[in-house]
Amino acid sequence: MEYIPAKTIVTKTKTSGWFGIDYNMNIYRGCSHGCIYCDSRSDCYRIDHFDTVRVKEDALRIIRDDLRRKVKTGVVGTGAMSDPYNPLENELKLTRHALELIDAFGFGAAIATKSTLLQRDIDILKSIADHSPVILKVTVTTSDDNLASKIEPRVSRPSDRLSLIAALKDQGLFAGILLMPVLPFLEDNEDNISSIIAAAKEAGADFIYPAFGVTLRNNQREWYYDRLGELFPGDNLAEQYMKRYGNNYQCTSPRARKLWQVFSEECSRNRILYKMPDIIHAYKKNYQITQLSLFD
Repeated sequence: MEYIPAKTIVTKTKTSGWFGIDYNMNIYRGCSHGCIYCDSRSDCYRIDHFDTVRVKEDALRIIRDDLRRKVKTGVVGTGAMSDPYNPLENELKLTRHALELIDAFGFGAAIATKSTLLQRDIDILKSIADHSPVILKVTVTTSDDNLASKIEPRVSRPSDRLSLIAALKDQGLFAGILLMPVLPFLEDNEDNISSIIAAAKEAGADFIYPAFGVTLRNNQREWYYDRLGELFPGDNLAEQYMKRYGNNYQCTSPRARKLWQVFSEECSRNRILYKMPDIIHAYKKNYQITQLSLFD
């Protein structure tokens, strides 16, 4: 296990437009899930040996001091750069203890993960939800466990992640799906999108937030193309990407318009939120009412 130095861990976001998050928190650096599309491999993040998870030294003391110094409370998000529930977390429990600090200092929590280990911390999340907003985002990009085992080789199966959402909802927590990235030529078909919506409905998901495409930058792009060649030999997927997108950062599915139409109609019919302002309003509304009532 490797420890790396850190001066601060809970940092202010530039905007709260992304799920209403006010602060970012990354306890770990790197990720062992092996997802072939991960944007965090990009050169701009300067993470060497990305598949090796490293731990920020003295993380809990730093998080405690960061939270103590904040003038305003707010929602602390984690999972943007590396999954907070990597295998090391099962033993170290740093994410769990960080959530305890978030709870103690009166902050809210927003978690993004692909791991069913999140279920372990339901007790703390419920405690946070007693006083502050909590939103739990579970990434599901395909309903096909076999396909997922190729593109996300060392992570919980989509079927298990959907069961996780059902367990979170059973405990009264606000939870839903990050449907991103939807990989062009692999996942961008109506059957996949419709099956995820149907499974989300069955699990009781509050929301699904999509991105019908993938982002590719230096280093990540080359990694992704190599993996496509290894996993899907003979399909010429890398060549299709190069022909259509070149060196573009934003690689939107050629079927995005049709997929959005199907997606939005089915989400509306199933009463599943899918627009960012609606999602933010839904998980924060009761707390805003409570806060306003203090000044009446």
